[in-house]
Amino acid sequence: MSMKIKILLFTFLAVGTAYSQSNQKREKFPSYFGLQVKPVFPTQFIGSPTTTMTNGEFSTTVNQKIGYSFGGTVRAGFTKLLALETGINFTQRNFGIDMSIADSNVFATNSISFIQYDMPVNLLVYVQMSERFYMNASLGPAITFKPTDVGVITLPGGAFSFAHTGVVRKKAGIELNANFGFEFRTDKIGFFYIGGSGRIPLAPVFDMVAQYKYQGIERVAFAEIDGSYLSLDFKYFFPNIRNSGLQFQNGPIL
Repeated sequence: MSMKIKILLFTFLAVGTAYSQSNQKREKFPSYFGLQVKPVFPTQFIGSPTTTMTNGEFSTTVNQKIGYSFGGTVRAGFTKLLALETGINFTQRNFGIDMSIADSNVFATNSISFIQYDMPVNLLVYVQMSERFYMNASLGPAITFKPTDVGVITLPGGAFSFAHTGVVRKKAGIELNANFGFEFRTDKIGFFYIGGSGRIPLAPVFDMVAQYKYQGIERVAFAEIDGSYLSLDFKYFFPNIRNSGLQFQNGPIL
């Protein structure tokens, strides 16, 4: 696990613990802080996980692979059955690249990863199934930020070379997301959620530029990468803990 991911996880845990301990008022419709993690799966049901681009004898196929996402989430209650859910997530999409030159034995494979940060804003609807079990569904946009282009160079041998670059058109974007799942609630140890979600970008997540070179011969091909996915979501919400000691009374400071 990289140092950046460790720092993000530590920050989310620290903020979540502070949030749960600092909630000293029993609100009628309380807010909660939690953590979430989800593997993301490419699927042809809501997107195009495979993209092929060609130029003459040069061909490249990009296949979206399993990725992951994690982050912090905040749920603010409006009524007993409605809430607003938002947060900040880190998402990494992974892609496999297959490249070849027709009528030759030149072929190679490589991989590339593309990261983004996003902030979903979802309207959440609850359906209470029993005292502690709830079903919920949510829908809304997600504001995304893509920090950088990505690229890889592949040398299959000899004078052959391949270069693939994922180019970001705009760093900020919008994606649509829908979620459905079930949660188990406890007062002392928090809420546990499992569900699924779908994410559909309103624009390609990046443009793939594929380049082939050999002794003065150069071929370049372009394609848009969709990036839609389905995911399996796991969430944990910290309990709101009331301080058992002396409570601060609202009023002027004397």
